[in-house]
Amino acid sequence: MIKFRAWDKEINKYFEPTYQAYMGRLEELTIGLSGRLQKRTYRGVVDESVFPGRYVVEQFTGLKDVNGKDIYDGDIVSVFNEDGNYYNDVIEWCIKYNYPAFELKYHSHLYESNALSEIMNAGVENIKVIGNVHENPELLEADK
Repeated sequence: MIKFRAWDKEINKYFEPTYQAYMGRLEELTIGLSGRLQKRTYRGVVDESVFPGRYVVEQFTGLKDVNGKDIYDGDIVSVFNEDGNYYNDVIEWCIKYNYPAFELKYHSHLYESNALSEIMNAGVENIKVIGNVHENPELLEADK
């Protein structure tokens, strides 16, 4: 399933849709067929050109962590490998060999493949989402 979430840089939190049209409150973000972000409100649809750069859109990887939590682009994960070592890393969307993929931003070189799904299937005992780059940047500093 393709899912997205959006970090709102103006209010420093993830966007949460509001579906209270009966109270004059309706807000949701959609990605149009053109690939552009749109905000639907009680008054109509507004294109992202009205709010340029306000939202950081992050895609669901299609994978879940050891606790069953969805893993998104921009998540900070704690990776425990088969050697018993662990480290924190960031999930990042990228293009590898002309194909879209998700990888571990800082430590992907530790594995033959950089694709997150292949890393999870090739010897990593578990990956746990511990935060995200917007709310918990200090988790990356602690690992350096």
